[in-house]
Amino acid sequence: MDSYLLLKSLHLLGVVLFIGNIVVTGWWKVMADRTRNPAVVAFAQRQVTLTDWVFTLGGSMLVGIAGLVNALVHDIPLNTPWLLWGGGLFLSSALIWGLFLIPLQIRLGAMARAFAGTDTIPEEYWPLSRNWLLWGTAATLLPVAVIPVMVFKGV
Repeated sequence: MDSYLLLKSLHLLGVVLFIGNIVVTGWWKVMADRTRNPAVVAFAQRQVTLTDWVFTLGGSMLVGIAGLVNALVHDIPLNTPWLLWGGGLFLSSALIWGLFLIPLQIRLGAMARAFAGTDTIPEEYWPLSRNWLLWGTAATLLPVAVIPVMVFKGV
């Protein structure tokens, strides 16, 4: 098999895992929060964290590594405009994830473990959850915007 196509396939698998997870995870968390049921919210919060470690991180690593290796192996200059734009948008999403979403998820996860077996969710949970949704939306839209950049490649 052609190494370009193999690496491109791994890159695309990473895209599917990464973007698929961030969209679906956001949906399930929002829907769980809407129930206002402590057990449901706590369960969803735990799954957000787990799926981020497996699918978001795993998918993003596949995207980055396979894309970079493909560019290097096949002499695609790293300063090619579509690579710069795609990489910049992707890295911007990663920065939001690292600077805002992970700390929020840690706080929300700790709170969820504490209220999982109770009848109420503390009021301080809700503003943090809204911040998670805000930053999560930004972190989702950025890599979604990469798709046409990478597909059309400045055409």
